[in-house]
Amino acid sequence: MSNTTYIGKPTSRVDGPAKVTGAAKYSAEFNVPNMAYGWVVSSPIAKGTITKIYADEVLALPGVVQVFSHENVPSLAWFDRNYKDDVAPGGSPFRPLHDNKVKFSQQPVALVIAETLELARYASSVLRIEYEEEKHETSIEDKRDDGFEPGRGKTGWMPPPPPRGNPDKAWENATHRVEAEYVHGAQHHNPMEMFGTTVEWRGEGKITAYDKTQGVVNVQQYLTKIFGLSKDDARVVNLFMGGGFGSGLRPQYQVFLATLAALELKRSVRVTLTRQQMFSFGHRPHTLQYLKLGTNPDGTLAALQHHALHETSQFEDYTENVVNWSGMLYQCENVKLGYQLAKLDVFTPLDMRAPGAATGSFALEVAMDEMAYAAGLDPLDFRIRNYAEKDQNMDKPFSSKKLRDCYHQGAAKFGWDQRNHEPRSMQDENGMLVGWGMAGGVWDASMQKAAAKATLTADGKLLVTSAAGENGTGTYTIMTQIAAQTLGLPIEAVTFKLGDTDFPEAPVQGGSWTAASVGTAVKNVCEAVGEKLLKFAKKMDGSPLDGASMDEVEFVNGQIRLRKDPNQAVVIRDVLQASGESKIETDSSAMPNYLKQMPYSMHSHNAVFAEVKVDPDLGTVHVTRVVNAVAAGRILNTKTARSQVLGSVVWGISMAMMEETVMDHKFGRYMNHNYAEYHVPVNADIHDIDVIFVEEEDDIVNPLGVKGIGEVGLLGVAAAITNAVYHATGKRVRELPLYLDKLL
Repeated sequence: MSNTTYIGKPTSRVDGPAKVTGAAKYSAEFNVPNMAYGWVVSSPIAKGTITKIYADEVLALPGVVQVFSHENVPSLAWFDRNYKDDVAPGGSPFRPLHDNKVKFSQQPVALVIAETLELARYASSVLRIEYEEEKHETSIEDKRDDGFEPGRGKTGWMPPPPPRGNPDKAWENATHRVEAEYVHGAQHHNPMEMFGTTVEWRGEGKITAYDKTQGVVNVQQYLTKIFGLSKDDARVVNLFMGGGFGSGLRPQYQVFLATLAALELKRSVRVTLTRQQMFSFGHRPHTLQYLKLGTNPDGTLAALQHHALHETSQFEDYTENVVNWSGMLYQCENVKLGYQLAKLDVFTPLDMRAPGAATGSFALEVAMDEMAYAAGLDPLDFRIRNYAEKDQNMDKPFSSKKLRDCYHQGAAKFGWDQRNHEPRSMQDENGMLVGWGMAGGVWDASMQKAAAKATLTADGKLLVTSAAGENGTGTYTIMTQIAAQTLGLPIEAVTFKLGDTDFPEAPVQGGSWTAASVGTAVKNVCEAVGEKLLKFAKKMDGSPLDGASMDEVEFVNGQIRLRKDPNQAVVIRDVLQASGESKIETDSSAMPNYLKQMPYSMHSHNAVFAEVKVDPDLGTVHVTRVVNAVAAGRILNTKTARSQVLGSVVWGISMAMMEETVMDHKFGRYMNHNYAEYHVPVNADIHDIDVIFVEEEDDIVNPLGVKGIGEVGLLGVAAAITNAVYHATGKRVRELPLYLDKLL
């Protein structure tokens, strides 16, 4: 029996005590010597030219060190490519303080450095800057006819596949048809921790940047290219992150500004953004979607057409996979998908949890509900009737797909068979209208190249390191579990460290690929340690493992033992002591097996069932129950995985009912840039949530068989709620958020 089997167990967070006791340090909490404080000055206009900066007035204030602007920024890297990061889309990246042009509202136009934070804030408030304003465009509604098909996009973006079949003719001849537009407004990430960077000046042109980021390696490469530093000169650290949701995938402008100031002043500098300034970069793009669905007499899909138009900035072409899912999730021989961008005077949008899929699946899944009613079918039966056994976009089988099991298990848990099909037909004992809705989702199961280092010391303690990120999803914990189980050590004897460019390279934490990528690297490096251990063990006097190969032994309960005879074993702690070595140290990496993966389409899936109760007089909506059934391969930690899906459901409720960034087009500015007016759920908004993990084995996606769950859990939630509202009220809403005025 093994006491060191941790994978799949509900293990508590190993970083939990540090977080709840305050021992965890975030990027703006590192105290370094001789630190100055920076405050960003934001543009009040959306487009125009800076004509005059009265910096001398502010520099006259005692304690103000410097005012950085386009007027005095030193000569930096010239080419666009030097400002591109690993997650950058096509186009020209934003260069802070590069020239006197204003490209978007709240653009950073100056940085005030002072001896205290309070003085820097005050000085920034009295800094006079004059502008020549130009006409701006911030409404995607005005750009409906100006969309263009993007060229080369960011990593992971796939242009829609060419049409298949004859979708126009098939739709015209369909027995039942649905045609509608679906609107998804802009959303901002709004993590609890604001973006901040503490740059420690180490002397001789060397710095350590404690930065809020989901990818320390990405930020390091960004800084070295711009400022002409070597990797040894620019160390980047992020040990804990107070939420990211994608907002930390790209280096944000405060790390550029803090680094610039530290290098110029030759002292440590901290720059932290305000909550309002958090709305000055990156957001889920405002998107308009148009769908046409048609069915055959038997209720199978005859035609599917899905077109999306979403915003991007004037300087970059931000792309998402919005419509591709519609050609993959359901069986249909006649499909046409279209995707366009519209340039606006806003900052470039940015990946937000399940980018593209959260947007596209909302429209598709509401349209599928409409189509089911038009065809006279139960929404669940309609989806099962159109179940796709292969990915028609790529003409490939799935490496694994348990969506049908998600449907059945989720429906059974929810009690879907008790549903009355007719809208407005169900009420509770208090006269509230009751609605039941469902939807599904699909997300990529991908893996990136990653590396790790492991050190086993003679006292039996294991240290594993990787430059991976941790934005609260449980990376510290699952990597510790993988390492402990691979070498058969007590979990208390294992320490995993991350978030430091001094550690082996790892990709940005996004795309739900961290567990697969870094986890496989951790497994590989621990197996490499195990091979060295076995060599030493076989040389021990009277070793019961003499002549044994790695295939013939197992690492369990702090021992190396023969599989066929577990009584023949040596204690791991004794092996190094007997060898005379103080430690075993090794590096290893992992990358996808493209040859094995190439014939397959690899995805995770889910099915969501939601119950709402609607006041028939006031139109107020309460989401009272949600069941989310997820098939995402091997679940490494059922406790942290469940927490991720719970968070996804909460976000889905927020997406459906509350979240909206409101643009005042007169000023070209987001107006509700605070927690008071950008609404997110509180405890009273959240009721019963059930999470089901459907068993799924997949040895094609990666050696661990994991698919990632950070994003798939969000999919389908907003659509299921919207569909439930229709079932409760008979009113079809196609624009989020679902405010009560749309039901009155």
